[in-house]
Amino acid sequence: MWANSWDSSRSAATKLGIKESELSYLRESGVFKPGIHWRSSPFGQLKPWSPEAIYNIDLCKKAIIKNYSIKISNKNAA
Repeated sequence: MWANSWDSSRSAATKLGIKESELSYLRESGVFKPGIHWRSSPFGQLKPWSPEAIYNIDLCKKAIIKNYSIKISNKNAA
């Protein structure tokens, strides 16, 4: 559906049905891996030390599903 589609954080959050802050949390906590789920945008960057992250929607969606299914299965085991 969104295969190989790279979008800004605002657009990615909307398409994934989460908040931008949650998207950032998933990136910072290591659920989203650099170069796979997100990368720095090469477009329109005036400040190379503060690049904007862009996200692969399809791979991020799969990572969210995988991450939540692990949490759910762990809760059921207890």
